[in-house]
Amino acid sequence: MAKNRKPQVNPNGKQRPDKKGGFGWGWLYMIIIAVLLGSYFFSDGIQQKDITYTQLQSYIENDVVESLTVYDNGTVKAVVREAEKTVVFGEAADKHPDRNITVAIPTVEEFNKYMTDINQKRKADGKQNIDMQFEKSRDWWYLILVNVLPFVLIIFFFVWMSRGVSGSMGGGGIFGVGKAKAELFDRDKKDKVTFKDVAGLEGAKQEVEEIVSFLKNPKKYTNLGGKIPKGALLVGPPGTGKTLLAKAVAGEADVPFFSMSGSDFVEMFVGVGASRVRDLFRQAKEKAPSIIFIDEIDAVGRARGKNIISGGNDERESTLNQLLTEMDGFGTNSGVIILAATNRADVLDSALLRAGRFDRQIHIELPDLQERKEIFAVHLKPLKLDASVDVNLLAKQTPGFSGADIANVCNEAALIAARNDHKAVGRQDFMDAVDRIIGGLERKTKIMTEEEKRAIAYHEAGHATISWMLRWANPLVKVTIVPRGMALGAAWYLPEERQITNREHLLDEMCATLGGRAAEEKFLNQTGTGALNDLERVTKQAYAMVAYYGMGKTMPNLSYYDSQGKYEYGFTKPYSEKTAEKMDKEVADIIAEQMKRAKQLLQQYAEGHHQIAELLIEKEVITAEDVERILGPRPWKSRQDEIINS
Repeated sequence: MAKNRKPQVNPNGKQRPDKKGGFGWGWLYMIIIAVLLGSYFFSDGIQQKDITYTQLQSYIENDVVESLTVYDNGTVKAVVREAEKTVVFGEAADKHPDRNITVAIPTVEEFNKYMTDINQKRKADGKQNIDMQFEKSRDWWYLILVNVLPFVLIIFFFVWMSRGVSGSMGGGGIFGVGKAKAELFDRDKKDKVTFKDVAGLEGAKQEVEEIVSFLKNPKKYTNLGGKIPKGALLVGPPGTGKTLLAKAVAGEADVPFFSMSGSDFVEMFVGVGASRVRDLFRQAKEKAPSIIFIDEIDAVGRARGKNIISGGNDERESTLNQLLTEMDGFGTNSGVIILAATNRADVLDSALLRAGRFDRQIHIELPDLQERKEIFAVHLKPLKLDASVDVNLLAKQTPGFSGADIANVCNEAALIAARNDHKAVGRQDFMDAVDRIIGGLERKTKIMTEEEKRAIAYHEAGHATISWMLRWANPLVKVTIVPRGMALGAAWYLPEERQITNREHLLDEMCATLGGRAAEEKFLNQTGTGALNDLERVTKQAYAMVAYYGMGKTMPNLSYYDSQGKYEYGFTKPYSEKTAEKMDKEVADIIAEQMKRAKQLLQQYAEGHHQIAELLIEKEVITAEDVERILGPRPWKSRQDEIINS
């Protein structure tokens, strides 16, 4: 009983008909075999018998041969007389109707001389000369190589190109290189994402929900004379949920949703990007109303005219020009809405951002405390948790984490719990996961001398002491001298989530960051390389204060920040050398002032600093409770302290 063949299904869930016919590898093999068989059956060697040159001479002298054909390749074909067939072929005479025998001769000249002598003797005896002809040899293998093999190779090349290139060009082989490789989502797609799966992002969800609502019920808006926005640009840091929000739009919309990455438009072939843009919008117009989503649009939408080498970005710019034309050009684009996502909106072309193309820019920021709770609630659902896990505590311990970071924390906690043979994921597993993601993997096997361990302890104790005593420094959570990742020691803080940062905030943070180097110089009379990361952060922060935020004393209210990316590829700075010297001097003064301030604070609280350092050497890890027991409660209460203690 024959089995029923399961029909193929395309990515959209629809049945795809089986491919029949066409040129396949089987046809190519059949052609090659037919050529080889033809060269054999139609060659001159059919039903021929090979003999020696001595036998041929005997047959010629005994009048057995009727005619001769001499070839220039040193062979002779002789035709035996009908009456003498049995002499040559014996009992197999009936199998040789053509009476052909072949022989290799020494040389054509020698054989010609031999036949001249034979014919003279036959003429003297009154016999007729043996007919002899001269022809060029026909090597069928040579003919195949010259005439047939090139065509076979050409056919093989096109078959290989059509098969090999089709996978990287979206199907259709080399002739489909200009086709758009967009993924089409429809309402029947399984495991689709909806707005319920997107935690937080309430403002962004409201704006994209409005687009989906218009597509479902357009009369509600058009009756009042309104028009749906032609496009919306999702802007935000990496991992904040831009692509997830677009997937939710695809899951909620009852219209075709075309998804494509910005890098898919750019290929090594000239004109392919523009062709794919045209094909993408053609498909979307055919299925209008529809939505097009372009992820990482900065790959194709960068500002034009910034390439240092002339002609270096011509292909990308032509693709961008075609995209601009399709979005809002001379033709109509009714019923097609464009969504795009990027974390580099500052480098996009201004023509791409104008109204009529992207009417809205939806900013997606890092989640706040409440949004982190909602995101944790989503990612904790598939995990097996014990009673010690507190979502509120997890949200408080992960300031500045994006949605992708939180998902990574939950997954890492589950892996740590499994590695430690826990029956469920507990609170400590999550704390270890946060430490692993922030600081890296613990390297307890790294060997350090007592002197190095003491230097690291004094360094980290300097950070802890100063941050505890400064009003605007980030509250301390934990300090460790166990090496993690590339760091030999680390201190964890809980940054205050504020919208505006003042000069006092920045100076306190810089002073706390310099506390490690200040403690080394003051108490150990040495400077080590362990402060490299601290010095880098402080220097960048000081330059930002002077050059960007206008907080310099000698250069107040001046900002050289380039929000439009105008000087991204420039060779010159937007200020003079004299201004640069003033800027360098003020940055050095700011850092020197905060270094002096840090040493004064360490001198004031030297006893507490030493106790923290010795406790670190003993326990290797201390928390905010240990610091509070040594230094007392923080003299400055902030909103963040209330969060820690709540």
